[in-house]
Amino acid sequence: MDLIQKAIILGIVEGITEFLPVSSTGHLILFGHFLGFTGDYAIMFEIIIQLGAILAVVFYYRKRIIESLKNIRPGQWGFRLWYCMFIAFLPSAIIGLLLNSNIEKYLFSPFTVSVALIFGALLMIVVENVFTNAKNDDMLKVGTKKSLLIGFAQCMSLFPGMSRSSSTIIGGLMVGLTVKAAAEFSFFLAIPTMFAATGYSLIKGFTALLPIEWIALAVGFIVSFIVAFIVVGKFLSFLGNHSLKIFAYYRLLVGFIMLLIIGLKIF
Repeated sequence: MDLIQKAIILGIVEGITEFLPVSSTGHLILFGHFLGFTGDYAIMFEIIIQLGAILAVVFYYRKRIIESLKNIRPGQWGFRLWYCMFIAFLPSAIIGLLLNSNIEKYLFSPFTVSVALIFGALLMIVVENVFTNAKNDDMLKVGTKKSLLIGFAQCMSLFPGMSRSSSTIIGGLMVGLTVKAAAEFSFFLAIPTMFAATGYSLIKGFTALLPIEWIALAVGFIVSFIVAFIVVGKFLSFLGNHSLKIFAYYRLLVGFIMLLIIGLKIF
């Protein structure tokens, strides 16, 4: 299988999993190992194609984003929206910058991803059971303190397999947001988070790329954009009437299967 074919497969995986609380990075690591796609370029590729999925969110919410920018002055709802996103963005930005090299060196493996999938699943089940009475369905009602708490929750996603989406949704539930409102907060928070992560990754690996690697990046980027755009709307519709537990059970299944495969040394 050549690099472009691998890029297409990984782009599809990224597009499907980026906004579901199942860990897109974890799935990319697992699929990357199955495909023999590992190393420094693979790590950068996995980060950058996430930008394609994030741009799908920007396009999906384009009207709301444009309106927010028209109402960006202090006291207006657009200012509140992006102020909350900035506050929530800070913890993972600071901690991620400090620990990035160690995270990539020690935590990007099938075993660590499998453990994180299982732990994250159990945490999702517990949090959803405990915070079942969340009533706030408007993420604009989240202030500075609660935004910061969601930001610290997002830091769990620095551990591959935890999932940025599930971490921020968990944080949202804990500060009183409904599942759907927490998911919307997660989508908007992904915009500054993933732009920053992608930019940092490009700066680190820019000079090392070959022409075919740039082409593969472009292909993975485009595929992830298209697939993610389809997934976003369906995920929000699903959350309107369903629990997160189906995703938790899926994480448990994948996590334990992967540990079994690793234990039997099939991987």
